[in-house]
Amino acid sequence: MSLEKYWKKALEQTRVSIDDESLYPLKTVIITDDLYEKDDFIIRKLDTSNFNKKKLYGPKQNPFCPWEKILEIDKIGDNHQLILNKYPVQKGHILLITNNWKPQNGWLDIYDWKAIQQVNKDTTGLWFFNSSPIAGASQPHRHFQLLRRSRDEISCPREKWFMEMNLDQDINSKLKKNIIVSKFNFLENSVSLLELYLELCKKLGLGNPISDKKPIYPYNVLITNKWIAIIKRKNDHIHGFSINSLGFAGYLLVTEKSNINYLRKFGPEKLLESFV
Repeated sequence: MSLEKYWKKALEQTRVSIDDESLYPLKTVIITDDLYEKDDFIIRKLDTSNFNKKKLYGPKQNPFCPWEKILEIDKIGDNHQLILNKYPVQKGHILLITNNWKPQNGWLDIYDWKAIQQVNKDTTGLWFFNSSPIAGASQPHRHFQLLRRSRDEISCPREKWFMEMNLDQDINSKLKKNIIVSKFNFLENSVSLLELYLELCKKLGLGNPISDKKPIYPYNVLITNKWIAIIKRKNDHIHGFSINSLGFAGYLLVTEKSNINYLRKFGPEKLLESFV
């Protein structure tokens, strides 16, 4: 059983940061039942009643270089740092960032994957990565995000869909043409994540670091203890929705700009097709 020292530190630092008014949790209300009958998506509406746009969007300079010390959780190896997400979507929302500048839209390297593995051995959950603004990235400095889950907890609403995706080869599915999934046991650490990542990128048509300076297309990555998925992207904003990795995991956020009628009429999966 893992000690979850990173998770415990994240919770303690969350308390300290909230007291210091250094964290701005995104307040939402779940409205799934109003729009959707199944359980493979959770739809939330952003509460803008106390919305401070200046605070939310923050300064234009790189917020990770240097990072705010009050958000600091722990050092990971020689190249990475764990900090709190300043705008968490859940309590203890963790960021794994590179100590020095590395581009978000560049190829992930062996040090990135080793850092992810080190953290995941202690504190596990749903990892996600957005490669560029079109894929939903808010910062150009390399960072990965972790939403902690207990060992027996489902990682995300769409977990069953990803686990069964390769069993149902629907050639007409636009989503399946632009998503590649591989099952593996993260906890056993029996596979080279770098090699798997590069293999999946090549199969999905993103290129490879030997011939391409950076991935050819924007993309999202989802990582759990059972599977890894890569999603090739072409759009960020459609029908008033902005989608990053979490949208494909089954978490949709509705804002005042979102076309609720489109979502109600066509459903979340049809909405996701607009982004790939």
